Amino acid sequence: MQSGESSLRKRLFQIIFESDTRPAKAFDIALITLILISVGIVFLDSVPHLHARFGEWFYVIEWAFTLIFTFELVVRLYCLDRPWRYLRSFYGVLDLLAILPTWLSLLLPGAQSLLVLRVLRVLRVFRVLRLMEFVGEGRMLVQALQRSRRKIFLFLTTVLLIITIFGALIYLIEPPEAGFTSMPRAMYWAIVTLTTVGYGDIAPVTPLGQFISAFMMILGYSIIAVPTGVFSAEVIRSIREERYSEEACPGCGHEGHERDAKYCRFCGTWLDEETPDPNAPPADDDSPDDKTSGDDRDAPDGESTEETR
Repeated sequence: MQSGESSLRKRLFQIIFESDTRPAKAFDIALITLILISVGIVFLDSVPHLHARFGEWFYVIEWAFTLIFTFELVVRLYCLDRPWRYLRSFYGVLDLLAILPTWLSLLLPGAQSLLVLRVLRVLRVFRVLRLMEFVGEGRMLVQALQRSRRKIFLFLTTVLLIITIFGALIYLIEPPEAGFTSMPRAMYWAIVTLTTVGYGDIAPVTPLGQFISAFMMILGYSIIAVPTGVFSAEVIRSIREERYSEEACPGCGHEGHERDAKYCRFCGTWLDEETPDPNAPPADDDSPDDKTSGDDRDAPDGESTEETR
């Protein structure tokens, strides 16, 4: 009985968690289709005239999808030896977010509006379409952000100081009738102006205030390039570290070879010092003179061994 249960769990695991078989791919595609349909139902239910006409149908369909996804999550946990660890993983949290809003709506009316979070489960399409290399590219971007976090923090601190200074300055210059009734209101104007958004709900009316506003707009364009350059530099650095190796060539000492390179691109030396070069000529320690017999070495000049005899 235990062997049969183990076989069932193994079979379900191959279908649900893997994507290298036809049933597994069919399951993932069907799951993604159900997710998209359920999210579409949530959007349609938010339209007032559709909710008034088909609200009851939407409610029933919504619960049907919730029960399906709940059953699917239970089966996922049944297949695993450590289900709680899966629930704490990225995909486990997404699976919980897909079903919790509907169940919470029994206690908190209106919580079902959070069902749009189900669309995050479409991230499973990366497994279905074998696009895991995009996950690697995303990991590279995250690493670039982590390495540039101090520079970005310093940049944001500088921007915050500029906003505070110009916000206080414009608050002192402009009259309250122009909309600058408080320091927070003036800082809001400074943020909108520095980011070159320009809503127009607050605008300076004095010549000096307009001059400061123009200066902040120009400053905003120049500031935009700073975080872009910092992040781009870290991305390029990540690409170089991932593609190129720092191992030096044993022949010429140059670095910067690609990780899968076998020979130096400068001098052609074999790079792997632990294994011999398969294209190297065989070592020949014997000279041509050593191949002659001892009798030939003892024979007189110009005479062969047979003539000596």
